[in-house]
Amino acid sequence: MEKINKLTQKKPVPKILNLIYPPKCGICGKLNQDFLCKKCEKILDSQAIFQIDKIDKIDKFDKSDKIVRNNSDFISKNFENHLYIFKYEGIIRNTIIKYKFNEKSYLYKTFVNFLLKNEKFFKILESYDTIIPVPISKKRKKQRGYNQSELIAKELANKLKIDLDISSLCKQKDIIEQSKLSKEERVENIKGAYILKKQNYIQNENVLKDKKIILIDDVFTTGSTANECCRVLKKANPKRIDVLTIAKD
Repeated sequence: MEKINKLTQKKPVPKILNLIYPPKCGICGKLNQDFLCKKCEKILDSQAIFQIDKIDKIDKFDKSDKIVRNNSDFISKNFENHLYIFKYEGIIRNTIIKYKFNEKSYLYKTFVNFLLKNEKFFKILESYDTIIPVPISKKRKKQRGYNQSELIAKELANKLKIDLDISSLCKQKDIIEQSKLSKEERVENIKGAYILKKQNYIQNENVLKDKKIILIDDVFTTGSTANECCRVLKKANPKRIDVLTIAKD
């Protein structure tokens, strides 16, 4: 608990940076050094669920979304647990949309600061060896200016003092935005989008082998993106892979 208190203590921000980029609450926009004021923290507290879903090794789709794999209606799952803070609705949904599409990059601090105030999740995240964000394409990153999942992952790694890996998992091609597709289409659309850089996992130099990995993304909808990333990461023979998102749709 002492460690958590240290993280939440206010630290002085350089005066020059304060003038150029004044820290403010990500919810109401009022100046606040923690990027989350007490009033808005209470609002988030009322909506937070801090859920951990244990993922079955196979997932059966509804008949309306049936996907056939070798005459089977099942799809393998490539991670063990899904951790998330909120349901993707209301103020959380609006805030995440602003974060991704309205150049509100500072919101990663609001999300991380709130997340790490939860003692249970803090201790769970501390137990991982490596944090890996879901990568985005070079084209998308150039358009947006940042990878929203990477910003969250970097802040978590820094505050938890665990390894950050942003080079092993790469996105090798642009795809249709997943949000525009059905569940069935998402699974097909994401295939082959991600690869492992060979130099990061060849024999005797495998940086992920036997590691406990937490994959970071902003929103979990059907899980197609997270599942495909984890499928690729499994090639490096990690000990375990779990997924953390800010919200679940």
